[in-house]
Amino acid sequence: MSSFTRKLGISLFFCASVLGVGRVLAHGDVVPQAIDTTGLPSLGSDWLEKNPYRGTKDQALATKIGSSGFNQNCARCHGLEAESGGLAPDLRYLDKAEDGDGWFINRVRHGYNQNGVQKMPIWEGILSQEAMWAIRTYLDTRYAGD
Repeated sequence: MSSFTRKLGISLFFCASVLGVGRVLAHGDVVPQAIDTTGLPSLGSDWLEKNPYRGTKDQALATKIGSSGFNQNCARCHGLEAESGGLAPDLRYLDKAEDGDGWFINRVRHGYNQNGVQKMPIWEGILSQEAMWAIRTYLDTRYAGD
């Protein structure tokens, strides 16, 4: 093997390795995962402004479903178990209970665009209302505010 061929091979391997690591660590390139909400009551087509599962017999199931859904779809930006590493807001400090419900459901449904850059994807049409409220129920359990 010539010196040139060897150097070219090493260079190509190095470039592929660096680009591959960047791809793996890249943000936002994961396909959204479906959230199975079996067992939760249907919420209908009218969007609610407050969490319908909080304080009900469905709260424990919603929390379990929401935990799985959050860690599959939201953790890549907001951190595992909602502990953000700084890329996106730390949702453990989202206003608790009804105080944060309206903001939460609006932001999840419609996303967030800042200076022409999509910072939060639009989840309406991807996640059901039941799935979104299940995630909110889970986030209530992660609250770390005062």
